[in-house]
Amino acid sequence: MLRGAIFDMDGTLLDSMSVWDNVGENYLRSIGYEPRENFAETTKDLSLYQASCYCKSEYGIKLSVGEIMDGVNAMVEGFYRYEAKLKQGADEFLRRLRESGVKMCIATATDKHLAEAALSRCGITSCFCDILTCNSVGHGKDEPIIYRLALESLGTKKSETIVFEDALFALKTAHDDGFITAAVFDEHERAQDELKMLSDFYIKNFKEINAFWAFAQKM
Repeated sequence: MLRGAIFDMDGTLLDSMSVWDNVGENYLRSIGYEPRENFAETTKDLSLYQASCYCKSEYGIKLSVGEIMDGVNAMVEGFYRYEAKLKQGADEFLRRLRESGVKMCIATATDKHLAEAALSRCGITSCFCDILTCNSVGHGKDEPIIYRLALESLGTKKSETIVFEDALFALKTAHDDGFITAAVFDEHERAQDELKMLSDFYIKNFKEINAFWAFAQKM
């Protein structure tokens, strides 16, 4: 039986991946550096901290990693604070889980103050007992540390907890670490067939709550 849920935020709960499409390249140009042709592909699976470290080392930026992160965050903060919207049906989906006694937390690569701003604006902060970020735990989603710490925060067993992710690499990390996984469709992830094959449940739209709940009750 489902007792715990770990949610990614961008592309999973929020329709927000578009804000990250060009922010790295735009930031580099804003401080006088021309991004290389493969920049977006190289950094697409990195946390903000990891991408900032990459920019500093590969482009010889004199700013500290923290200053680079602050610069990127400043460019996207307005979006999270005033524009980011929930995926269709996500609010009802979360309400149903909460009413059923499922404990939930966030595990995101986005910095905590941005996550808090977006979740508060969308009115869903109270659904989650904790917000873990790749920056705060010191590991990206290419490693399972953030999911393990999220599980510890929930206080549930791995066998009764599900991880929701839209990105193949992140879902694979959770899957390979023994978590039950739910893949959430987002148009920014092209490998939908691989997501379907790797996940235990595939969500095209959060309005599929009845089908998901039927699955969850068999966990």
